[in-house]
Amino acid sequence: MAVYTQVSAEALGGFLERFDVGELISAKGIAEGVENSNYLVDTTKSRFILTLYEKRVSADDLPFFLALLDHLADRGLPVPPAVPDRDGRTIHEIEGRPACLIQFLSGVSVTHPRPPQARAAGAAMGKMHDALRDFTPERRNSLGPDDWRPLFERCGRDMDAIQPGLYEHVDKALDKLLANWPPDLPRAAIHADLFPDNVLMLGDRITGLIDFYFACTEVRAYDLAVMHGAWAFDATGAHYDAMVGQALVEGYAANFALLPEERSALPILAEGAAIRFFLTRAWDWLNTPADALVTRKDPLAYLRRLDFYAERGDALFA
Repeated sequence: MAVYTQVSAEALGGFLERFDVGELISAKGIAEGVENSNYLVDTTKSRFILTLYEKRVSADDLPFFLALLDHLADRGLPVPPAVPDRDGRTIHEIEGRPACLIQFLSGVSVTHPRPPQARAAGAAMGKMHDALRDFTPERRNSLGPDDWRPLFERCGRDMDAIQPGLYEHVDKALDKLLANWPPDLPRAAIHADLFPDNVLMLGDRITGLIDFYFACTEVRAYDLAVMHGAWAFDATGAHYDAMVGQALVEGYAANFALLPEERSALPILAEGAAIRFFLTRAWDWLNTPADALVTRKDPLAYLRRLDFYAERGDALFA
């Protein structure tokens, strides 16, 4: 989450008049994250999240995202569907951006997950994948393997301003990864971004899965690989917690069985997840406007994960 587009109190008050949600009391921009503009909105009736979709999220993709949330909510998953206005519409526009008013879910995101929390999060992903067995809409992964080299080339030699020699290092890693990417694993709708800050918890209990705006049709086990890299390392990517990583995979497998070929592919899928987040972080690091209310994230934290998986990945998922 982040704030790129400023929303005035007058514009937000007028926006809320379309809904049966009460009158505006307060709104506060949320600085965490890097993708969309988000506000915590309190009204006389309840609390909501207002999300304005920035350039990386296409308005054409919003029906897929909202259908996915409705599908999961109908099956009892703790996800926040969009709030319809009085005419039943969920997709709107404010300050020139597509926008949705989203139900607020209680809970907090953990910064340093413990094994029981990781197990619960893995279980939640397993239940989500089970609930999505019969979800038929599809969306191309706009940050999938076919997109990594073009994004790498867009970053170009400017990468070396982040760290000397970075361009050559990633170039070689990308060649190896794409040559070994598994072509025939089961595909399904996935979250593709289930970091700790997209999971709400009270103690060891999951209260919310949020921020589905990278959801897509992709290799299903890639979702678990993304989650593993996000949960089992510290923020710098320099320290791996084996107990957290193991608990995550065990929680998932207890609720949605991993096929043998999926488990054996997890090391290369984890490398792929690492390079995907390295590349988007590198691009954002090089291109985020200086006046944006947004927390930039260190791309080198995912380079360290990439190197770790390349060296030790086969032993992690055995």
